[in-house]
Amino acid sequence: MSTGFLAIAITPSVRAVQAEMGSEELWRKHTAHRATDRFTDREAAFIAARDSFYLATVSETGWPYVQHRGGPPGFLRCIDERTLAFADFRGNRQYISAGNATANNRACLFLVDYPGRARLKIYARMELIPLDADPTLTAEVVVPDYRARPERIIVLRLESFDWNCPQHITPRLSEAEVAERLRPLQDRLAELEAENAALRARP
Repeated sequence: MSTGFLAIAITPSVRAVQAEMGSEELWRKHTAHRATDRFTDREAAFIAARDSFYLATVSETGWPYVQHRGGPPGFLRCIDERTLAFADFRGNRQYISAGNATANNRACLFLVDYPGRARLKIYARMELIPLDADPTLTAEVVVPDYRARPERIIVLRLESFDWNCPQHITPRLSEAEVAERLRPLQDRLAELEAENAALRARP
């Protein structure tokens, strides 16, 4: 039985606030009809293009923790239509997300395409796997020649996902994206400079 993202997210307390604000009926129909427990080609392509995402976990004391995870584009792998995985690179060695996952394996991922103004939210179950436990999986997710050292593999079993609207997303570009957009202008400038130099060189 598939479970829609909002069926997980909308609890009785959330429903109470929706009723107070007059939006309960608006979201009731979405909760009933959205079943998104399989990634399609659209989600797989979006995930493969990301070079970062936000990962939320919850401690046994009930406090949430949100961590930014980054790497080369595609470091978060779509293993199949219900499974994501990535190499957990060494950071500041606090291990808060990893520790939380051992007590409560629920996680939420938030992936943003700032230039395209798109957001993908994912509910998943998180599992920590030693690098030597599954050599095939490790070979699939470890990024060759990346400067960071992987400590383990994190596997995320999909519960459900949802797309957000683009409202309030300010378009931002990475250094690589800026360079890509400037390349035609730089090429044209080089052509004009060459033409100018040729004209100046005429007797």
